[in-house]
Amino acid sequence: MKIVCLVKIIPDVEHFTYDYDKNILVRENKKSVVNPEDSCAVAAALRMKEKCGAEVTVVSMGPVSNQKYLENFIRCGADRAVLISDEMFRGSDTYVTSRILAKGIELSGFDLVIGGTHSLDGDTGQVLPQVAELLDAEIMSHVTEIRRNEQADRGILAEAEDGKKKLTFSISLPAVIGISGESGYKLLYIRYDDWKKDMSDRLKVLTNRELCFGEGETGLAGSRTRVLRTYPKKFSDKEKRVVQNDEAGIEYVYQFLLEKGFLNDD
Repeated sequence: MKIVCLVKIIPDVEHFTYDYDKNILVRENKKSVVNPEDSCAVAAALRMKEKCGAEVTVVSMGPVSNQKYLENFIRCGADRAVLISDEMFRGSDTYVTSRILAKGIELSGFDLVIGGTHSLDGDTGQVLPQVAELLDAEIMSHVTEIRRNEQADRGILAEAEDGKKKLTFSISLPAVIGISGESGYKLLYIRYDDWKKDMSDRLKVLTNRELCFGEGETGLAGSRTRVLRTYPKKFSDKEKRVVQNDEAGIEYVYQFLLEKGFLNDD
């Protein structure tokens, strides 16, 4: 079984830079982190590799500075990684991003695509379903556990929770699965001996030379959606008052709640 893990490297929410002229996040050479649910997806794929000998490829789209993150996934157990990177792709919306990723996945070959259901930077939830549509594959999101279906030649079992119920679905391959952050899948730590190993021979960078999109098909020019305006939310300063647990403090809290209408002085 060939498993492709879609991983997004996102800006650190405490240290992000925004291009207000183009209304896009600046991702090049900025402090970044791996999207948490995508880490869960890689952990799920590596569990499948351990159980049934699957071949795991991590695919990501972004600047070349993201190579170090993909190398770490190889150190964790992935067989190889593919970074899709080209200046032509900068500023692509979810539709164009899905087209680019789908073409990269097709070049890599796949039976199963796994990614996180949500990403912290945009959280549109659009990319995985769009990729599934482009690949003509089954799609299921918010999955908490996956395993091979021993009763089918080409299929998996996917578990999801519906309120208090845990439901199990049989899904035919090819398929695209969105892993939930509630899944409990966690990546193992990189072994100390593997930290400095050179993984560059197992990491491939794909550009538009390989993907062959036409001029105007990608980036801001090819995007079908537009961000009209973005602005940072301003929060007003709130007065903070610390009181002691004594009669004066209790009286202050009581009067405060009266003033705000939470208590009735009857």
